[in-house]
Amino acid sequence: MDETLNEGPLQAHGSHVYVDCLGYVSPFPSDGAWILEMMQEAVRLSEVREVHSHVEEFDGSVSPPGFAAMVLIDESHVSAHCYSDRGWLALDSFTCGGTDADGIMDNLLKSIVSKIPSLRIVRRDKVDRFLHEDQQDNA
Repeated sequence: MDETLNEGPLQAHGSHVYVDCLGYVSPFPSDGAWILEMMQEAVRLSEVREVHSHVEEFDGSVSPPGFAAMVLIDESHVSAHCYSDRGWLALDSFTCGGTDADGIMDNLLKSIVSKIPSLRIVRRDKVDRFLHEDQQDNA
């Protein structure tokens, strides 16, 4: 694989926002189900199309206790992964095209923090995605 970077400016056709949180304590018996609902609402508010959603809860017998949740959108995904016994929650919003990944994350965090006010956001980063050369589409 050629890892040489192209010369000249590259354009982005999307962005990826990811957030790490500490102090996660579920206010509900089913951790993942309520987070999935909040993720779906954040997607609805962004006016992007949800394609599929799923949550898998882990009881600690095979995988560490917690959950993984995913909302597939027509521009990529929104996901959450939690180690509930450690209080760790990781979230991400990846979009391509015109949908604002930051806006989805803002809405999601607002909903979660309203239920868990002590949740601490320890990292939030945004990365440009689908980098490409600035050239006209020949299609």
